[in-house]
Amino acid sequence: METLQKKGVNIAYITLHVGLGTFRPVKVEKIEEHHMHSEYYSMSKEVADLLIDTKKKGGRIISVGTTSTRTLETIMTKYGTFKECSGWTDIFIYPGYSWKAIDGLLTNFHLPKSTLLMLVSSLAGREYILRAYKEAVKENYRFFSFGDCMLIL
Repeated sequence: METLQKKGVNIAYITLHVGLGTFRPVKVEKIEEHHMHSEYYSMSKEVADLLIDTKKKGGRIISVGTTSTRTLETIMTKYGTFKECSGWTDIFIYPGYSWKAIDGLLTNFHLPKSTLLMLVSSLAGREYILRAYKEAVKENYRFFSFGDCMLIL
């Protein structure tokens, strides 16, 4: 983290209290019918100001983790900007979603039929993610929360 900061990367922290619903497999035929459980999030004024300033200066916001991503997208969808706030989100991001907050994502390789796999497919495209997962399986990458990760830009 220090190396990144020395290179000019700003690091900010937000909170999302992840519930089991994030990891619940999607079992419906139409993904639009899947319902996410609500989870509590919060963002400080300092972080909101840093994110706004980053965007104004032409910088990119790279989210680390799908939970951070869901929080940033919830706030941007709700307010149209980053701001100090807290609340509950049940946002479900899947292909066809219109991205508002982030420019990239660092995330794990997620399990099949998960909402998290749908989120990354929404950002990078289903075919691209399927190719990445095929390579991950071939090369014995570790999946899930403590596994290997990928950077999607």
